[in-house]
Amino acid sequence: MAALCGAAACALVLCLTGCGGSTGTAAAAPRRSGTGYTLMQMNLCLSGLAGCYAKVHYPEGIEAAVAEIRQARPDVVTFNEACGGDAARVARQTGYHLRFSSIIYYGKRLPCIKPRNRGLFGDAVLTRAAIVSSRSQPFAAQVGPEQRKWLCATTRIGVEVCTAHLASHEPVEAAANPPQCAQLRALLARQMGARAVIFGGDVNRLSSCAPRGFWTRTDASGHQDPGIQQVYGTGGALRSPTVRVKAAAHTDHDVLLVHADLAR
Repeated sequence: MAALCGAAACALVLCLTGCGGSTGTAAAAPRRSGTGYTLMQMNLCLSGLAGCYAKVHYPEGIEAAVAEIRQARPDVVTFNEACGGDAARVARQTGYHLRFSSIIYYGKRLPCIKPRNRGLFGDAVLTRAAIVSSRSQPFAAQVGPEQRKWLCATTRIGVEVCTAHLASHEPVEAAANPPQCAQLRALLARQMGARAVIFGGDVNRLSSCAPRGFWTRTDASGHQDPGIQQVYGTGGALRSPTVRVKAAAHTDHDVLLVHADLAR
């Protein structure tokens, strides 16, 4: 479990398969008509159990997340290694809509600690637009103590937003990462025909899980576990993606922002 073991990224190849784009900052491209759309991806390390939690200095880590969102005003935020109560607090203080998905650890839900009463451990999606529906399911491949899940939310403006935190490279669970990546790729491919789809998450690998027709952008220019936080978007609906990575003092991952033109 990356949240509890402080795992680094999988040492996998850098090439992308069928992702329709490079992983670094996007080259300048002609802008097309549309509306700007920005996703902010953050791994918050909030369980209270992981080694990286010493950097969080709770509640400073939550306050820093609120400040980042208020400054950037992204259309959507994807959280990994979050806590339900903390995510709700961020949503209230920023005015975003929230969907949260808790995980199973050693057969039961994991309450966050140090301090307690912060809710269960899991992943979250926060959106400026109202959420009209959401769903979350565990990946079919599961190895090790931590259950890995995906979470998707459909917003009122017709954009589907998904997140996931895939299995780490730790020996106890490394075997689950490739099949989880394949399932994520299939999930996103099934959804792209109906609406614009964007994904942000910590995939614990350097190669992309994006299906054909999606671009990929990553935090490869960052300094903390670079390249394993990734954002994918449908190339026809979300165009000319650009990347910005901001250093984060209160977690072991930097902040990844990806901006694209949302075609209308």
